[in-house]
Amino acid sequence: MTQTAGKKQLEDFAPLFAQLNDDVLFGQVWNQPGVDVKTKCIITVVALMSSGITDSSLKYHLENAKSHGVSRGEIAAIITHAGFYVG
Repeated sequence: MTQTAGKKQLEDFAPLFAQLNDDVLFGQVWNQPGVDVKTKCIITVVALMSSGITDSSLKYHLENAKSHGVSRGEIAAIITHAGFYVG
């Protein structure tokens, strides 16, 4: 997975954060073997929900999950299931 949003949006303001976001998180962590990308997408959506994050980052990661094979029905089931545990 490749991401350049950090550099595009934050490079002038917080260059180190932008680099870590794009190169480490989306470059290394998301591409690390052991857990497939679809599962990483599901984990990320649940982690954002559990943190109460419902802003554009949740929307981005829901779309990302969809583009990596998580169906609308699976997303609904994940939200329903996790909702009872994360509040």
